[in-house]
Amino acid sequence: MFNNASILITGGTGSFGHTFIPMLLARYNPKKVIIFSRDEMKQWEMAKLFQGDERVRFFIGDVRDRERLYRALDGVDYVVHAAATKIVPTAEYNPFECIKTNVLGAMNLVDACIDKGVKKLVALSTDKASSPINLYGATKLTSDKLFVAGNHYAGHNPTRFSVVRYGNVMGSRGSVIPFFMSIKDKGVLPITDERMTRFMISLEEGVELVWHAFEDMEGGEIYVKKIPSMKVTDLAHVIAPEAKQEVVGIRPGEKLHEQMISIEDAYYTYEYPEHYKILPQINNWDKDANRIKDGKKVAQDFVYSSDNNSEWMSEAELQAWIEQNREKIGAI
Repeated sequence: MFNNASILITGGTGSFGHTFIPMLLARYNPKKVIIFSRDEMKQWEMAKLFQGDERVRFFIGDVRDRERLYRALDGVDYVVHAAATKIVPTAEYNPFECIKTNVLGAMNLVDACIDKGVKKLVALSTDKASSPINLYGATKLTSDKLFVAGNHYAGHNPTRFSVVRYGNVMGSRGSVIPFFMSIKDKGVLPITDERMTRFMISLEEGVELVWHAFEDMEGGEIYVKKIPSMKVTDLAHVIAPEAKQEVVGIRPGEKLHEQMISIEDAYYTYEYPEHYKILPQINNWDKDANRIKDGKKVAQDFVYSSDNNSEWMSEAELQAWIEQNREKIGAI
């Protein structure tokens, strides 16, 4: 699909982009990969990694800037939307800014992709968009709805939109693993709540899910990968087994457990060997055989949450992953 194609990734200098782009260049031979983001220093640093590869281009811009998106999308075939304001407390204290990026930015991208004839877009979402209790989650749920409805909004235009949703990305910049590793020598690790659980997914698995969405999508699907859960206290014990775990309380807007499929979504959700797929509620698309394919409908009371997961990551498995990825944890 991506051979001799032009691909643009918004927010491309983030953790996802640093994994997506090398994997894309290794597996496919795209004509052009455009990293669209607003931080010139991150682009400057990232450009050093791809020096001499003429397929990789950098484009300064912000998804809030509609006109800039139109220019960036000239001749683009596929878009991965990774740009977001995503730190939960930051969104709680700066709600206007979060809405401008996550909601208005999504609206701009839907319009620009349709008008510029982009073939397909896959947007990255989050567990926090399922039954949201914080502003970040609410804006990402809104964003998800915008991209799903974008397929209806496009009319006869062939542009199609889908979403992928996953939880805690292991080792990504700002996540719990590099944070704990950075302070483990202090002998105390802050635990928000001893009951807290999180889904565990690697960046590579996230990239594979995006590729699957591009290949499988008819438009409007939300893809949720099956991944293991882990208690935060167990995670802390792996990183610093001798450290004291100090309960500090949940931060503003933080959930006790991650949820990726709510009971309200269950009616529209189908199960596959390695993932779930939430089908769009509009236009009876949830009954479309081309979208369902070989999926099996989940039970009406189904909820996919990190605390009721059937698959759990052991401490030994996490330790092995850390040893294999130690050099890049927190670097991207």
